[in-house]
Amino acid sequence: MARRRIPRWLARAPIPLYRHGLGRLLGGRLMMLEHRGRRSGLPRHVVLEVVDREPGALFLASGYGRGSQWFRNVSADPAVRVWNGPDRGVPARATVLAGEEVRQRLARYRQRHRRAAAALGRALGIPELTGDGPLPADVDARLPLVRLDLRDGTARPRRARALAELAERGRAGDFDELLDKRNYRS
Repeated sequence: MARRRIPRWLARAPIPLYRHGLGRLLGGRLMMLEHRGRRSGLPRHVVLEVVDREPGALFLASGYGRGSQWFRNVSADPAVRVWNGPDRGVPARATVLAGEEVRQRLARYRQRHRRAAAALGRALGIPELTGDGPLPADVDARLPLVRLDLRDGTARPRRARALAELAERGRAGDFDELLDKRNYRS
């Protein structure tokens, strides 16, 4: 069975939402990945589904296999940035997974999201994703998974530190001159 391709315009449609901070409207199962072109070195963006997550890590499937441009790019340069929910541009490191870990994560995905797994299996020609049976040993070659390890947690600790610093400076009176109308021309 031939794999169906998502039209390019449809696959790229969510990218402006993430760039403008509206990615959370698409829910927590989607995220935007910024990676570098392996030849050009230019930043590239793709919106992908999060197959699994754990604290400090997200797991992504390469639906079009090892030939996907984003997959080839992160294999060449694993330094990436992630937009997911309220977090924007969080640095991460990509690692390609193999073997039993891929089967376990895909089995968990199939159990949690039966309809989505069935649709993915039909679209990609992997009928084992549609049923309850064991996943084949070569599923990691047909549907590779990538682990994104988010660096230093997320952007939230930096934001919290910056807000705490601003609050402290406000309490110290460092902003009084900005609030004093006499410092501005009429």
